Amino acid sequence: MPGIRTNAAAVMLGVSPNTLRSWERRYGFPQPLRSPGGHRLFELREVEALRSALEETRNVSSAIALARERGCGPPSPSRLAAAYAAFDEDAANRLLEESLAVRSCERTVEEVLLRALEALGGAGRSPSAEYEFAWRHATGWLSAQRRLAPPASLREAVLVLDASAQPDLDALHSQALELGLRRAGVRTLCLGAGVEVAQLGRALRALEPHGLVLSGRRLSLDAIARLVYAVRSVVPQATIFDFRGAIPSTGASTVQSLGEQPVQAVGTLLAALAAQRLDSWGTSPAEAQPVLRAQGAPRARRA
Repeated sequence: MPGIRTNAAAVMLGVSPNTLRSWERRYGFPQPLRSPGGHRLFELREVEALRSALEETRNVSSAIALARERGCGPPSPSRLAAAYAAFDEDAANRLLEESLAVRSCERTVEEVLLRALEALGGAGRSPSAEYEFAWRHATGWLSAQRRLAPPASLREAVLVLDASAQPDLDALHSQALELGLRRAGVRTLCLGAGVEVAQLGRALRALEPHGLVLSGRRLSLDAIARLVYAVRSVVPQATIFDFRGAIPSTGASTVQSLGEQPVQAVGTLLAALAAQRLDSWGTSPAEAQPVLRAQGAPRARRA
């Protein structure tokens, strides 16, 4: 995750780290992200914009207003997080629309929206009012983007069983994965992992999925085993995938991991589904490469 630590940002601005933290609390700018270790990481672009504005105005509130007015480049996670921290829905909508003008929908979701939620404390901390507001806004925005997705163009179907809960950050990643799969042309159904086995059977017979993605981290191994057995009883050909560590690690799992991020997960899953299709046609690995590339899948790596 890019960014500079609090001490380095404070040196650039000529203030103490405590002063910088007080600006963050009072003005919501600059708004840091959080590293996996919980450290504040400020975007260099915002720090430089604030330093320039301070040299011009010699006044903190005026400098922050000027730095924000100048936009600090394309919409960033910290700017979106600041809008959420101010409970400013209009500003959040505007920033996401501006991001769509310079980034793809997938990159906007992964590089701006999800990182903004992480910055607000969605990774393992008790949710704040700001995070709750942001989570609900993000859920609505992702839902709107799913409605805009084109009709499915591939014959493959995927069932996503989401074991996360509101307002887990994992739940937003599951929604982002569903959006990415739909935009890639995959017939996709997302259900809560708590659905009863009998009801799940009806969904499986209607969808006939080629892949089952387990997402969220609130299921035990026994519960996962029952779900997988139920799926395999109806669609034995379905391949099981793990997204963001949904399956507790035992060191012996053969389930394919889709990684931690939606864009990577969609690419990996598309490659696996394309390989399944080619295998069912009896195509050799060398002959498969052009088809995999046509599907947007990465080339197979040499051992």
